[in-house]
Amino acid sequence: MIEALITYITAFISSIGYIGLFFLMFLESTVFPLPSELVMPFAGFLVALGEMNTFAAILASLLGSLAGSLFAYYIGKNYGMRFVKKFGKYFFLDKTHLQSAEKWFKKYGDKTILFSRFIPGIRHVISIPAGVGKMNLKKFCLFTAMGAGIWNSFLLWLGYVLQKNWDVVYRYTEILDMAVIFFIIAFIVYWFYSSLKKNKS
Repeated sequence: MIEALITYITAFISSIGYIGLFFLMFLESTVFPLPSELVMPFAGFLVALGEMNTFAAILASLLGSLAGSLFAYYIGKNYGMRFVKKFGKYFFLDKTHLQSAEKWFKKYGDKTILFSRFIPGIRHVISIPAGVGKMNLKKFCLFTAMGAGIWNSFLLWLGYVLQKNWDVVYRYTEILDMAVIFFIIAFIVYWFYSSLKKNKS
């Protein structure tokens, strides 16, 4: 199944080119379950074959990520409560997330948006609570572009270097995903412990 998916995505990007890459990364940055690990390495492979230009591929993917994130941002901003009530359960969002979103993004929004691009499962939905919390649009675009640009470029580089060794690509990205999750959990535990210690004192 993985081989068939690889063949399909590679053929899709190869036939439609940068527009196809833009479209796939647009979907990846909305709430569709299409991980960037299944898109960008193939673009890197096509760069290695000389069918794509490195800069143009990164730019197309970046614009797709930004457009998809803005789409999700405006869903959150304009239809926040209605969207969460109707579709939130499919994306692990509920009223509690909605109520805390505004306070969260006023205080930590820029950092959240930047680092969420490296977190599996989070990068697909983070733009919705950002919109609900009405995060500053310029900051949202800036940090989304920074995070997506770094992550997309890294995955493209992996595809370029490893080319047809897709099993190695997945192994690398899975290890990286696990490392990011580990550091996030460690930070939460540390923050919780520090808060308890501070409250006791």
